[in-house]
Amino acid sequence: MNDLLLALDYGGTKHTAAVLKAGEHAWAAHARVLSSPGADAAYDQATMLRMARGLLAQVPGRLAAIGVSFGGPVDTDHGLVRLSHHVPGWAEIPLAERLQAELGAPAAVDNDANVAALGEWRFGAGRGVASLLYATISTGIGGGWVLGGRIWSGADGMAGEIGHMTMRPGGAACDCGRHGCLEAEASGRAIAREAREQVEAGSLKLEAESRTVRSAGEKTASPLLALVNGNTAAITAQHVAQAATEGDAMAQAVLDKAAHTLGAGLGAAISLMNPERVVLGGGVTKAGARWWRTVREEARATAFAQSRTEIVPAFLGDDAPLWGAIALAEGIVGKPVNW
Repeated sequence: MNDLLLALDYGGTKHTAAVLKAGEHAWAAHARVLSSPGADAAYDQATMLRMARGLLAQVPGRLAAIGVSFGGPVDTDHGLVRLSHHVPGWAEIPLAERLQAELGAPAAVDNDANVAALGEWRFGAGRGVASLLYATISTGIGGGWVLGGRIWSGADGMAGEIGHMTMRPGGAACDCGRHGCLEAEASGRAIAREAREQVEAGSLKLEAESRTVRSAGEKTASPLLALVNGNTAAITAQHVAQAATEGDAMAQAVLDKAAHTLGAGLGAAISLMNPERVVLGGGVTKAGARWWRTVREEARATAFAQSRTEIVPAFLGDDAPLWGAIALAEGIVGKPVNW
């Protein structure tokens, strides 16, 4: 009978689960669902358990171990979720214990950025290096270190929280309670917020734009506003990136500012730890070649010139946390996946 490894990724905006047969390197089953607006911990857990049971029902075998990626600080030694910055109700939740009780197999839990770092190091863009910094640039910004083939969690399990380095003292408010954090200045939510503020300040003459008649074949002056039908509250980082490619100067300026800030943060991290490679994942990394160029140039300008660290895109894409969760599950059963 097949031994099965279950990977779970609890995210701020989506949840993903997958099943792998031990010794194989392709998902036996995989599912993803978007989180409901206003979701809490109870909703997240019910959703994940429903997905997990549905996937396990599709694949014959014995569930041997569960690896978990969670979007927030985690006490890895005890499988305890400390909190979520984005979803209420997760404070001090013994997630590993609850999953074992519900699904009948031991579980290992870690922060999503740590797990994604492990996944990229083990299976993706970090293969072959001894030291790696992974950063996910998405709704928020998280980071994880792999040093000598192991996640480096730090004295209190808080290593890698690159998103909460202060980049602009007194800057934008962050969910952590401080101001000017990298996450508050360069994440997807930060990009969307900055664009909305620019529009609402009148830099695009919103009132005039909203009265423009969009007749057949007519092009509005603002690609960004056209993408959201004039509804500034609907602006996302994806809209900003798309508008930038369509020639919206303000959208491009917002992206450039975020990329410069991110690059400076990465440069500081490179100077501190000098990893062989930095791997970037998350939705914002799809913002285009100019965003990547700006990030790399700013990082090089900020870090010591002697550093040979390269900055590369994640290979595993959105599934990096899932593959890292598989690596956690491997650690439980002691059977590495062949790759």
